[in-house]
Amino acid sequence: MSHSVDDAAQRARYWPVPVLRAVPAAVIAMVITFSPNHSAGFGLVLFGVFALVDGAVLAWGSTSRLPGDDRSRRSGTAQAALSIVAGVAAIACSGLGLPALITVVVCSAVLTGALELSQGLRARGRSPFARDWTTVGALTLLLAVAFLVTPPDYSQQLGGVERVTGTLDASIVLVGLLGAYLAIAAVFHLIAGLSHKWGTAAPAATPDGAPHV
Repeated sequence: MSHSVDDAAQRARYWPVPVLRAVPAAVIAMVITFSPNHSAGFGLVLFGVFALVDGAVLAWGSTSRLPGDDRSRRSGTAQAALSIVAGVAAIACSGLGLPALITVVVCSAVLTGALELSQGLRARGRSPFARDWTTVGALTLLLAVAFLVTPPDYSQQLGGVERVTGTLDASIVLVGLLGAYLAIAAVFHLIAGLSHKWGTAAPAATPDGAPHV
């Protein structure tokens, strides 16, 4: 039962972190969804803003909300640093077009996704957040795969029965994929954070000090 009490204490301390991570993901996902601009440069700027904010939240959460879990704290701090570097690189490279978008997003997703996935796998059985980290890490790696399998020279003329004019190119597809990833991540983070807040309250203790079952 002491393990359950400890889990509840960890959840009570850490739950704001996934909720705060959901905020930049949701905001950028909505901007992508409702913006007609899906250029590579715009995608780099949006990804850069997301990575900077997400990295800052991770840095705060890993250093101050994971007491006693040194391995997870180090892994989260490294992931935060990589996210911030990726954010700076994305904004700095916003004028370099589609190759920069693919390179920055893929490198960032592979490194941070692998770190978060391994953090979750190592924490199985000892942290209530292991499944969350594993899921988000795997989802981030899938983003990298999606970017890699999309041909950079993809181009499709719109028209015909759709009665829509224009060209669907790789930039539009990739920025759309980024928006879809961020929307899914935002929903997952929000549900996970609120589940940790509301779903696990610490058991009340009896007068003799033993927790109620």
